[in-house]
Order: sequence, then C-alpha cells, then structure tokens
Amino acid sequence: MSRVLASPSKYIQGAGELSRINDHISRLHGPYLFVMGGFAYTHLKGIIEESFKGSGATLVFEKFNGECTHNEIDRLRTVYSLNHCGVVIGVGGGKALDTAKGVSYYEECPVISIPTIASTDSPTSAISVVYTEDHEFDGNLILAKNPEIILVDTKIIAEAPVRLLVAGMGDALSTYFEAMANVASHHENFVGGTCTNSSVALAKLCYEILIRDGVQAKKSAENKKCTQELENIVEANIYLSGVGFESNGLACAHSIYNSLTILPQCHHMYHGELVAFGTVVQLVLEKRPDKEIQEVLQFCSSVGLPVTISGICSGEMSSDDIMKVSETACKPGSFMDCEPFAVTPLMVYDAMMKADALGREFVLNKN
Repeated sequence: MSRVLASPSKYIQGAGELSRINDHISRLHGPYLFVMGGFAYTHLKGIIEESFKGSGATLVFEKFNGECTHNEIDRLRTVYSLNHCGVVIGVGGGKALDTAKGVSYYEECPVISIPTIASTDSPTSAISVVYTEDHEFDGNLILAKNPEIILVDTKIIAEAPVRLLVAGMGDALSTYFEAMANVASHHENFVGGTCTNSSVALAKLCYEILIRDGVQAKKSAENKKCTQELENIVEANIYLSGVGFESNGLACAHSIYNSLTILPQCHHMYHGELVAFGTVVQLVLEKRPDKEIQEVLQFCSSVGLPVTISGICSGEMSSDDIMKVSETACKPGSFMDCEPFAVTPLMVYDAMMKADALGREFVLNKN
C-alpha cells in the first residue's frame, strides 16, 4: 500500500494574524464568503473588514446557524452562488469550519479555516462532520483536498475559555499513541494509504510538546498571554495533531470517545476530555510500560484532564453502562479495528476498569 501524508497547503499562526488576512489570502480570487460563528461575527468581522479596506475585494459575511447540517450547507451554497463567490472561509469553532468545508465540498472551491479556539484538530483536515437537525451524527463529507490555508490568530485563542485549550490538549494527547497502533497494524489512514516517517515524527513531536509545554501554556491562557509555550501548544493542538490523525489514523482512544457519547451522563464533556481518558484506556489495553502510563496520568492531572470514570461522568456509570460502551467501541468498522491485535468487548471492559483504578490511585497519591 502507498504511503500518503495529507496536509493543508499553508499553515499560518501568530498573535494578530487575522488583521493581516488580506495579505495571506489575496492570491485566491474572491468574492469571499465568510461563514462565521456567533462570537466571530460579533467581534471579528470589523478586523477582517479593516484588513481588506481599499483592496476592492468583495466580502460576503454570513452568520452560521449553529449546527453543521445539510440544510445549513445548502443555505450557504445559495449565498455563495448568488454572490458569485470563489472562496469560502470558515471563522469560529469546529462546526462553523465544518460547514464551510461542506460548502467547499459541493461547490468544489478552495476553503480556508480560521479557528477561534484550539479545542480540536479538525481545522486542518479534509473531513466535514455533518449532523441532523436533531444534532445526531449524519455522516462525513470527505473533501478532495485539505484547506488551502489555516490561519490561527493566537491572540484570539488566548482569550478563549481555558478549558477549551485543555480539551484540545486531550485530543492531541492520543495522536502519537494512535499513530503507533496504526504503524503496528499497517491499517489504512484517512487518505488512502499508510503512515509516512514524516507523519509519525509529527505525531511524536506533538506528544513531546504537550509534555514539555502543556502546564505553562495553560497558565499563559489563564493570564491571556501569547507566550512561546502557548504558541507551541496551539500548533500541537491544531496542526501537529490534525496532520497526525489524518495521515496516521485513529485507534482505541477515539473508539472509546465515540462509544462514551452514547451515555447521557457524558454529554457535558468536551471531545478532547473524553479522548484523554480513552488514551489511558488504550495504554492499558496495549499493556504499555508503567512509566509511560504514569507520564500520561501526570500530564492529564497537571493540566486538568480527567483520568477516572467519575471524572467524565455527571452521575453514576454502572457496570452495564461500561459494558455497553465496550461493546459499542468494538463494533465492526470502529477505530478499534486499527489496533494491532483483535480486541473484544471484555478486553475493553477490563481496560476501562483498570484505567479507572490507576487514575483513582494516582489522584489519591497526588493528594
């Protein structure tokens, strides 16, 4: 099988970069359709307009309705067509960006991602996750290519809620371990090939940056300061993790995340928070060295990511609930298939229980 690496054409990051958006995207011919989340529409529209002042470019601003549905994509496609646009630009959280990607998918036009939070690695990917009007998963749209440009203004990221940055660290935490599972299993990645040396190296770098800079980056975010550590973590959360998951693949950690979402008592948790616990479960399932597991537990505890079942639950999680999660995680076609050995629901159940016990022991000893 071919080795394939997927990546956006250009990644740009720094404090105040949004004010230079005209310089960054002028090579792409408009008019430009901006699909903007609520915060972005209210607070960032003026910055964008000022950057294009005197350029003669046509800017079309549309406020995103809140859910990435086929109806919302169709509505924005109509706006795109009526204004004879040439580029679609998502500005906001993951769903606003995915909706812009959805427009790009059907209109076969370039898309630019401008994330206002660093809570997931989705901005870089060629995947748009679509939901129903009732907020249920409705499938993925796989774009022909990754976004043309990822533009990350770390001043904006630094002013977002700190919990979102930490959740992004949880999502990024799984990248290296899931990459190594796919290396061992030779499983196909999201772009029709297997891992490259480069994609695995990026995944490893992602982990190393988290361990080295995670705590200080959180402190920087709490003080709303764009320090070097914050810059490093934002790059890890968005770019390194994004290229890492798409070019290497996912495994147990994300299969646990997907299955935990079936439990109402976990619905208050962010994606990356559940992935972090799923990463601990994966390390236990794979019988990774104790030193490695302890390092991950230490990292999670130090930045505020959950390491126990009680930490991801708003109520009780019964044995039946855990078995239901385990069975869902092992359904055919799940990311659990990417592990280098056959995994049964009972193995996952035991790994979840042991991960919880290790997490509780770590927290107890820490206190």
